[in-house]
Amino acid sequence: MTEQPTPLRRAIEHELEQAHGLDRNEAATRAARMEGAVRDRSATWVRRELRLQRGDERGARRREARAHAAAEVADEQFERLSLNIRLQHGLMAISVILLVLTGIPLKFHESGWARALIGLFGGPDVSPIVHRVGAVGLIVVGFWHLVYITLFREGRWNFLHLLPRPKDAVDAFKQIRYYLGLTDERPRFDRFSYVEKFDYWAVYWGMVIMIGSGTVLWFTDFWLRWAPKWATDIAKEAHSDEALLATLAIVIWHFYNVHFNPHKFPMNRTFLDGKISARDMIEEHPLEYERMMSERRQKAGPAPRGDS
Repeated sequence: MTEQPTPLRRAIEHELEQAHGLDRNEAATRAARMEGAVRDRSATWVRRELRLQRGDERGARRREARAHAAAEVADEQFERLSLNIRLQHGLMAISVILLVLTGIPLKFHESGWARALIGLFGGPDVSPIVHRVGAVGLIVVGFWHLVYITLFREGRWNFLHLLPRPKDAVDAFKQIRYYLGLTDERPRFDRFSYVEKFDYWAVYWGMVIMIGSGTVLWFTDFWLRWAPKWATDIAKEAHSDEALLATLAIVIWHFYNVHFNPHKFPMNRTFLDGKISARDMIEEHPLEYERMMSERRQKAGPAPRGDS
């Protein structure tokens, strides 16, 4: 009794005849040889397409849920960054931009773009002066921030919320699983997410390295009176490499989160006006939003009861 070809084999035969011009006998022979391999590979593609479709369906449900939650709240604005913090950020941004534009070209001084950029800032005589102006700005904002987190109640409160906690590692793990489509559960962030904490502590680390090594390079003659030559050489390498690392972190990490993220493009205006909407609070900092609403209800007191 002749074995009847499976639907998959008939589909392969049809493809070989119609798309590749094989005669019926050759198509049948090759289809029989191909069937097992095609079945295994098609099963892989079916699983892949199933995961993609389920991911799209989960994404649609999440978007619908977010839209529903956002529709239930008024477009209230909350203060997220005070004027003090915004001024610190502004001075740091200006200082770092000056430092990058006048410092990175020195690392790549043989390139044409580096020479052009140095020329834009007045050439090798003026560019170092601009660089030192940026350095002074960075030092000022560094000491300003230390005073802020030490003497200001708001600064101490924010600093405590910026300290790394075990929850941050759990949140990072949940975020990875969410991005891979392995779960519908997103991490629920409080006032600062692990991403924002990374930004903050990276700046701390960078300022210690850059200000410390930069001071040695600025006053090399003084330091050579008390330290060996290799100490200044280490400072030079640390300053150069940390500057490149900081530049890449700002351009790739920080600029994306603030400017190039599709949900924020062309920019997250919080660093300008200090405000964040209730919808963004629910989306990005749900634990903080719930705490604020709970505190608001407690201050308002129990709802008045009607006359009995």
